[in-house]
Amino acid sequence: IGLCGCALLRDIAQRNGGTTRVMTHCNAGALATCGWGTALAPVFMAHAAGVPVHVWVSETRPRLQGANLTAWELAARGVPHTLFVDGASGLLLRRGEVDVVIVGADRVAANGDVCNKIGTYDKALAARDNDVPFYAAVPSPTLDFALAAGGAIPIEMRDAGEVLRIAGRDDYGQVTQVSTAHHGARAVNPAFDVTPARLVTGLLTEVGVVDASAAALAAAFPHRVRR
Repeated sequence: IGLCGCALLRDIAQRNGGTTRVMTHCNAGALATCGWGTALAPVFMAHAAGVPVHVWVSETRPRLQGANLTAWELAARGVPHTLFVDGASGLLLRRGEVDVVIVGADRVAANGDVCNKIGTYDKALAARDNDVPFYAAVPSPTLDFALAAGGAIPIEMRDAGEVLRIAGRDDYGQVTQVSTAHHGARAVNPAFDVTPARLVTGLLTEVGVVDASAAALAAAFPHRVRR
């Protein structure tokens, strides 16, 4: 995944004659998957190979995996990055400040629909509207050929308290929680969303870049298809 994604980032850098600007969401680095990670593997490999990259890191409300995990991993490897609030993704894409979006995936249906952390679908929509390629980094075990389409993927609904309170560190490094809404407020907290295959430029896999379609996935991973 890292190698084929690195080639994409190198090609973009060569075409632009400068830095490849990558937008990502949630955490799909070593902390999530061990090794090089999935969505971050192309970034890490490109940076190690001397390809100039900059990563736009979404906070990923409400659990802040982007702010707490992805930003930390990038800093630890010396990769230039900038944190932004989730709602700013459309603006950044519209202003032409993003060359490519690469996200991870928690589950991918047989037709190429991608289930990932809530907020992924929004980025895919904005990327399509602004002609920015959108890729999902997908190890083959993430593919679920038992599900014909993403609509069959159950969406976890998490505790509303994650939305109504936020955890952070004070000036002394101690973790504390504060409320973000009035007492008695109600909140909904879906953990994932589904990005339709039509919005996905391609899937970065261990066998290369694969089209997000039933035919392409079945051809690339015939041993995974249920008979």
